[in-house]
Amino acid sequence: MARISSPSGSVAGDVQAILKDLQSVATEKKRASAMRVGIPMDKALGVSVGHVRGLAKGWKGRVDLAVPLWATDIHEARLLAVLLADPESMSRAEIELWLRDVVSWDLCDHLCGDLVSRRSDAADLVQRWIRKPDLYFKRAAFAVMAQVAVHDKTLDAASIQIMLDHIIEYADDERPHVRQAASWALRSIGKRDVVCRERALSAAVALLETGDVSKCWVGRDAMRELEKLIKVSARGRLLSSKSGMARKRGGLDPVAPE
Repeated sequence: MARISSPSGSVAGDVQAILKDLQSVATEKKRASAMRVGIPMDKALGVSVGHVRGLAKGWKGRVDLAVPLWATDIHEARLLAVLLADPESMSRAEIELWLRDVVSWDLCDHLCGDLVSRRSDAADLVQRWIRKPDLYFKRAAFAVMAQVAVHDKTLDAASIQIMLDHIIEYADDERPHVRQAASWALRSIGKRDVVCRERALSAAVALLETGDVSKCWVGRDAMRELEKLIKVSARGRLLSSKSGMARKRGGLDPVAPE
């Protein structure tokens, strides 16, 4: 997508040009969809994530736009801010200020996936946030684990065990947005490979054995997918047997316990 620049070429002018573009493609249907996932009506324009990602490509390298875009308090502008920000140049304090502004699970997950999980101190932030009672700090800790489990190919067995231990210890949160993220993290770990699947299944069993209502929910929810994972040739990660790629390959057997 071509960059839309302001006549003045100023940061403020560029932000206004971006907001004008977002408003021009907004639809009531998308706005209604945004509200259904908990985004406040007065914060959403109604623009697809795909369009926002296209804008991010057009404005690539404009790190200076991230903070003023976030300050607009508009959901789609904040999604773009996350995509333009430099993960390593932001301080922990700045990251946490943004996280305190989050009012929906999807913005929390975008912030974790596109920004926090790419930081060198992501594991430290998980340790810090997993103990916080705040809804989106707690969800963010699990969301970062889920994203790192998918994208960080360098994770060693010890790091994975730390994440599993965190899930077992802190999955006792009854809030849906937290326990759903805990299940997501556990399932993401289990999809890394056959060994991780067995370790994730063991963690799910451990959760069930606690008798805690929320931990049992996480264990059962994760186990439903972990038990149906399959190995597809030429792919390192395991796939759910219900996924599109798995259905295309067809006839593959579930991963057998070792």
